Amino acid sequence: MRTDFAGEMGGYRVLGQVWGGWWRGPGVSSARKVAGFGTEARRQLQPRGSSKRSGSLGNQSFPGLLQPENLSREELVDVLRASVVDQKGPLVTLNKPQGLPVTGKPGELTLFSVLPELSQSLGLGEQELQVVRASGKEASGLVLLSSCPQTASRLQKFFACSRRAQRPTATYWAVTDGIPATSEGKIQAALKLEYVDGVGSVVPVKSPSRKDILEGVKRTLSHFRVMATGPGCALVQLQPVTVFPSQLQVHMVLQLCPVLGDHRYSARVGTVLGQRFLLPAESTKPQKQVLDEAFLRRLHLTPAQAAQMPLHLHLHCLHLPGTRPRDAPIELLAPLPSYFSRTLQSLGLCQQ
Repeated sequence: MRTDFAGEMGGYRVLGQVWGGWWRGPGVSSARKVAGFGTEARRQLQPRGSSKRSGSLGNQSFPGLLQPENLSREELVDVLRASVVDQKGPLVTLNKPQGLPVTGKPGELTLFSVLPELSQSLGLGEQELQVVRASGKEASGLVLLSSCPQTASRLQKFFACSRRAQRPTATYWAVTDGIPATSEGKIQAALKLEYVDGVGSVVPVKSPSRKDILEGVKRTLSHFRVMATGPGCALVQLQPVTVFPSQLQVHMVLQLCPVLGDHRYSARVGTVLGQRFLLPAESTKPQKQVLDEAFLRRLHLTPAQAAQMPLHLHLHCLHLPGTRPRDAPIELLAPLPSYFSRTLQSLGLCQQ
């Protein structure tokens, strides 16, 4: 079975009757609702008095930013349990913190590695959770889990059918350095994943041949809409139609508007006399994102602090099928992380 690891201010919408419809599964009591991924976790962990825990959950420059690499397994399970935004029937929805990988190498601390403990913590007993849909490591936002293999399989078929029909099912919010030339549109690009010294990097491919496609080049598509603008920045809604690593980050670079906190691909955008242009992807090495002085002043950050800025890309909404075939899709919503909300406030980016 394929699992998608893809990439609103306010709350979320409970799925209501959907859980009792064609998604069959054992009943589970409703989980505690929280305002964001870190709110309850900080309340639970900080009073224990560990400086390591305090450092892993607090950041003065970026409030609410989690540092998963500093957490123990038990602490990560606590954080994930507190990040549950809905739990009914076999489905559990989380608001994943930025920087937490979904999968990884054996022995690494990931969401997948603690699913057995999380299942126990949520009272699921031997019904172990599996990942149905998730934002990537560097993005924050929704993760959809299921304790019922049949439900997971049905949802995967729904997502696969939606991709074939080019119907987006995921909506991301991104803050960008720069403003797209048009207020809305489509971004299409053929992409391939290359490895240099064991590090993967996604590069565009112009006019891919049939051989390129057979060798792993994929034609990708995303929809975008500018929701708000400020001086040299924007809040952009992104809806990927295809699924490819780093797709949204690379697509925004192709628009000359890298996502804020993109320390991997933003260096591909050069500037001469105020005019932006694309540098060759193959020869441009990743580096920390460089922001101009005016941008840094609005963010109240030093260049050293900006070099630690998290990626401002949040899986805000997932569309799921309704109870019956003719029913409208249902929305799951995840609140923004605190640092993301503060950035919007600092930059004056209010949804239009």
